[in-house]
Amino acid sequence: MRSYNLFCLKGLDGLVCAVPEDYAVPAFVTEARWAFGGKLDGSSPEPTGFDGAAAATAVRFNGFYLFQNVASAQG
Repeated sequence: MRSYNLFCLKGLDGLVCAVPEDYAVPAFVTEARWAFGGKLDGSSPEPTGFDGAAAATAVRFNGFYLFQNVASAQG
């Protein structure tokens, strides 16, 4: 499995930007709007809403993967 850095949008529970470790963080992910949410590297369970196949496709085209962490959004 590919390793991702996860960034959570401040003020909107559950929106996460997953960026592969070996990719540059997109310019829209700024400290003012996003908080580092940890790493996803296969050693811990995937967040609810993360889809590995969708992530691979999104990264191929965009360099990042946006998803809704349903567990976080429900509180």
